[in-house]
Amino acid sequence: MDFGVIIGTREEEFKKVAELGIPTIQMWILCTEEEMTDEHAERVKEYCEKYNIRISAAWCSWSGYRVWNLCEGHQTLGLVPRTTRNQRIKEMKLGSDFAKKLGIKDIITHVGFLPENPMTTEYLDFITDLRGLAEYVKNNDQYFLFETGQETPVTLLRTIEDVGTGNLGINLDPANLMMYGKGNPIDALDVFGKYVRGVHVKDGCPPTSGRTLGPEMPVGKGKVNFPVFLDKLKNQVGYTGPLTLEREIEGERQKIELDEAQSFIRNIWESI
Repeated sequence: MDFGVIIGTREEEFKKVAELGIPTIQMWILCTEEEMTDEHAERVKEYCEKYNIRISAAWCSWSGYRVWNLCEGHQTLGLVPRTTRNQRIKEMKLGSDFAKKLGIKDIITHVGFLPENPMTTEYLDFITDLRGLAEYVKNNDQYFLFETGQETPVTLLRTIEDVGTGNLGINLDPANLMMYGKGNPIDALDVFGKYVRGVHVKDGCPPTSGRTLGPEMPVGKGKVNFPVFLDKLKNQVGYTGPLTLEREIEGERQKIELDEAQSFIRNIWESI
């Protein structure tokens, strides 16, 4: 088992990861034509070689207004909103092409609040559009991964089945499932465990308001039962990929908590 972190594409970020002794990253990229150039890809390759870091996946961000909550989020997050869908799908394709230049096999994003009623035109139209994107990514010999959070596990499973391209997977963020009030990550592994290709190590709590997410917490301080979650992930699902640490704060406190999270998770992983 290797640890990972999420960073951008600047050299100073690669240097900090090397100083932490972490061997893998999920690379966050802004999918614009200005960023997705051959020259930029060559620079990233140089940083990987210089600092001995492997990119496990590309986390592809999309443009436009977004509100990370339980209300406006339905109209502003991910690929689901009709008004921004076509542009954001174009951006995902740019990200896929850029990742291909770097030999990256997994493309990740938040798809958004998936429609839960599979009999609606809204759902069926989205499946058609998502299938087109998945086929594009497949032609690049890649997997398209949903980062969990804004959808229930069974809705996510049904979407993967209905798109049906054979190259869809899941980047499981256990905290997000709780923070959005969409499920328990331990039970979710029974629903979609076979599709998990990436994992975020993040902790959080369920929402106590119908409008705002639950709070993110330091790893081990929230409601994710990591001993049970990791045991199931390792011994039932058979997951062997990196565990990518995520703590959405900045500064020295982030570094301290990442170090603490490594020790906390490693002790559990080695004991199960």
